[in-house]
Amino acid sequence: MLTTLLLFGGLYCFAFSVFHILFWKIFRWRQDLHRLSPTNRAIMQILNMRLIYIFVFFGVISIVFQNELLFTAFGRFVIIVIAVFWFMRAIEQVMFFGIKNYVSFALFIVFLLGGGLYALLLIA
Repeated sequence: MLTTLLLFGGLYCFAFSVFHILFWKIFRWRQDLHRLSPTNRAIMQILNMRLIYIFVFFGVISIVFQNELLFTAFGRFVIIVIAVFWFMRAIEQVMFFGIKNYVSFALFIVFLLGGGLYALLLIA
């Protein structure tokens, strides 16, 4: 069961890496980011690319290093870090976007589920 949860967690993280790869198209960054200063435009894109890297990293370790994550102190610490990452992202969704519309509320729930998925590994 735990390895299945980690597999789902890895796929969840990979899905977010793909979502972030599509940001340039989805959010029309080629046009919209030109409104920002060159520095802020660069920062936005760099931060997004680093998030893609982090999501791929989370996905790979969740699938490839399951025993290490589940049965070592360091691995359990990494699971906590990933769970907190997603729980904090859920909180930030409300802080910065509110939950006034369905998309924002749905994202809030999706981020909570990500955090819950990894937190479940700690109590299962």
